[in-house]
Amino acid sequence: MLERLSAAQTPPSLLLHSCCAPCSSHCLSVLAPLAKVTVLYFNPNIFPVEEYEKRKSEQMRFIKEAYPQVKVCDCDYDHTLFLAAVKGLEGEKEGGARCTECFRLRLTAAARAAKTLGCDMFATTLTVSPHKNAPLINEIGREIQAREGVEFLPSDFKKKEGYKHSILLSRRYSLYRQNYCGCEFSLAKDNIQE
Repeated sequence: MLERLSAAQTPPSLLLHSCCAPCSSHCLSVLAPLAKVTVLYFNPNIFPVEEYEKRKSEQMRFIKEAYPQVKVCDCDYDHTLFLAAVKGLEGEKEGGARCTECFRLRLTAAARAAKTLGCDMFATTLTVSPHKNAPLINEIGREIQAREGVEFLPSDFKKKEGYKHSILLSRRYSLYRQNYCGCEFSLAKDNIQE
């Protein structure tokens, strides 16, 4: 992954889909020195809207404080996009088919935004979480790359202590760390990850 960025004569432009400030903290520490990064905050899965606004506010604050050179592409909140994408999968356990469709929804939006903005590639912060299936996310990213015609940067940001680094950075910047992925289904008591 990083070899591709490091080998570039000039820093490529990269659109980074971000799920939240804590996850983006480590990813930006890796990517910002190697690429011209634009962060896309597109997370229609987050519920309720107050939680969405809290996470978005933390994302914006973190970028302003830690990476002022990073641009931000903010999207309007439309939870109905998520509900339509996961229709019929509401009862799935966390990490199952519902999550796969949620990943697909957000990565498709990232690829399309990258194309619109003229970015060389797109990536996501989702792989920093130990609760997320990086091989599946990368497979979806490559599928979307083929369909949308914009390069996907595969990753597993949790490797090499990436997740632990995100926790340290979260403490350093006093970032709000949520205890559920985001949707009302992950909020169910038996799905909450402490």
